[in-house]
Amino acid sequence: MSIITTDRRLVVLDAPSNLGLRPPAPDVSPGCYKAPWALRDTGLVRRLGAADAGALVPPRYVATWQPGDGVRNGPAIAAYARRLADRVARIRAEGGFPVLLGGDCSIVLGPALALRRSGRYGLAYLDAHSDFRHLGNSPHVGSAAGEDVALVTGRGDDYLTDIDGLRPYVRDEDVILLGVRDEEDLPDLVGTGLAYVPGDELAADPGRGLDAAGKVLSRDELDGFWIHVDADVLDPSILPAVDSPTPGGLDAAQLTTLLRGLLALPGAAGLEVTILDPDLDEDGRQAALLAGILVDALASG
Repeated sequence: MSIITTDRRLVVLDAPSNLGLRPPAPDVSPGCYKAPWALRDTGLVRRLGAADAGALVPPRYVATWQPGDGVRNGPAIAAYARRLADRVARIRAEGGFPVLLGGDCSIVLGPALALRRSGRYGLAYLDAHSDFRHLGNSPHVGSAAGEDVALVTGRGDDYLTDIDGLRPYVRDEDVILLGVRDEEDLPDLVGTGLAYVPGDELAADPGRGLDAAGKVLSRDELDGFWIHVDADVLDPSILPAVDSPTPGGLDAAQLTTLLRGLLALPGAAGLEVTILDPDLDEDGRQAALLAGILVDALASG
């Protein structure tokens, strides 16, 4: 198996947090914290030709929660975001291109904070869901993995959205959501200033998504952008090992092409992959598929 070559100095960092998810069953912790191990077991770091930055161990997951408690594991998520931001900033200061292996979607707070500390950055958010729940459109908040886009754009409690007094980490007009397939999510995006390409349109023509992303992320006022890849952007017929599989996603070739295009845009500052649950992938085939997509996409970087 060949090792890719790239102009970027790729640096892999594990961010195995599951703090942002609800328990899949009583007394069961979400298994996505195991995803970095499953991806590494495919030889991912070697195949990327990447430097290895190790792992940032998250705080303990606490399953107990009820409506009215605020964000599940919220203080722990905020503390982890600060530490992850420091690690991402260090990688970038040393000339590296961070590749984060999550973990759940709440890890996006870390790189969003890191980049906000150094300038104005955009966000390409590849996900089957908008992750835009907040008290303006929901009777209560709950698990941060369903609220990440709201949080990074400044909607939520100060301790999560205003770390270092830097709210918002990403402005609404600097975000594009690619692949949202939950129809209940789409109305909440209308009129917000957040750009989006729904999942059916993206699957029909990934090039349209890339064109839309270029218009948002390649503007002169931005210093660059971060790429978030949730494994559920893929169709569950090929990758069902996620917490909320939603029909109608991309196939492997489409996601690879989309990622290659995003990485080729000027200003790509790093990438994270989240939500793969190895507990639902006993033979490791889905981890191998996702690792292959990352290798093929980053090979052109």
